[in-house]
Amino acid sequence: MHELIGKDSIKMRLSDRVSSMQFSPIRGFNKLAAKEEAKGKKIYHLNIGQPDIETPKAFIETVRAYDDKVLSYSESNGIPQLLDAIIGYYKLYDVNLTRDNIIITNGGSEALKLVFATVLNPGDEIMVPEPYYTNYISFGCETVAVINPVPTTAEDGYAWAVKEKLEAALTPDTKAICCNNPNNPTGRVLSREDMKVVCEFAKEHNLWIISDEVYREFVFDGEEITTFGMMEEYADRIILVDSVSKRYSACGARIGAVISKNEELMDGVLKLAQGRLCVPTLEQYGAAALFRLGPDYLNEARREYESRRDAAYEEISNIPNVICEKPGGSFYLMAKLPIDDAEDFLRFLITEFEDEGESVMFAPAEGFYKTPNKGKNEIRIAYVLNSEKMRRSAKLIRLGIEAYREKKGL
Repeated sequence: MHELIGKDSIKMRLSDRVSSMQFSPIRGFNKLAAKEEAKGKKIYHLNIGQPDIETPKAFIETVRAYDDKVLSYSESNGIPQLLDAIIGYYKLYDVNLTRDNIIITNGGSEALKLVFATVLNPGDEIMVPEPYYTNYISFGCETVAVINPVPTTAEDGYAWAVKEKLEAALTPDTKAICCNNPNNPTGRVLSREDMKVVCEFAKEHNLWIISDEVYREFVFDGEEITTFGMMEEYADRIILVDSVSKRYSACGARIGAVISKNEELMDGVLKLAQGRLCVPTLEQYGAAALFRLGPDYLNEARREYESRRDAAYEEISNIPNVICEKPGGSFYLMAKLPIDDAEDFLRFLITEFEDEGESVMFAPAEGFYKTPNKGKNEIRIAYVLNSEKMRRSAKLIRLGIEAYREKKGL
């Protein structure tokens, strides 16, 4: 139905699908922060997972060396050089792939969209550990599927790979489990035993497993780096989503991949991939060079993020009455603060608070939950700045809480 405006005009309506979507809680305060920065305030941005580590020179050098006379379409599944580089990378983890097991995508985001569209019908439910990466909701809306959360709490360290929790969230309409490992926003890392629990549950109830593994190497404290690709016994239902964005600090390259040994699934994804023609050719050549860098680069990046994790966690832990589980991986930290409303607190930090001309911003966590009223006093920090800046940023959060509570009379 059209809605009437005035006497003679008609308002055109948007789809219910897009109208039901939220704006990103990660980027929602950027305009407000930009206004304050224009006035001279320095704001540390911990709200978005944009690493400040230099993108490896191999990417730019490879792109610059491209000398074909025509910049042509690539095949919809990707250029052979990139497919082969990914195959070589996965051998580091004893995962054996062929070119037919990989489809290159415009970042991990498109990979998830293509997978959701391939496996989910309108009304199908997809189980996702909560809190979760906010765009899972957007991808679900695009396919008119339903996100069904597996609840966790800060107090239990956001553990979710527990059969009892999975059983409680299961419904007759459940078709898939989608998880992020290591997790964004909590930093939770699945062990092989955890993955076995998820795989057995999925097999018992005939579910797909969609594993978003863009932070795979960022696992700390000497713990094993894992991938659902290792679970060969369950390969028919496992779908991996990968990306160069975080691992190689190349967010703007927009190169990702769908990886699965299920031939029918990959044929379905390819149909959709052919509809968008191909992924940018130059970026694919650059990404191939990244995947060939080997373990030395990956080990160094992991050590750097572990140092940043330690700095952020130590300072956040100094806040009285905070609840914060030390994250085992990714580059995110969740904290439950002694306040009532994280969004109101963030607005205060940006517009009213400063210490020596500086303030800080984070992502309010309510947008990472579907369950009503959860996450209102939780925040997500992206420890994407160097250790010194992370300590300063976390200290600003502590000082900001003191000023905020004083203002509120708490």
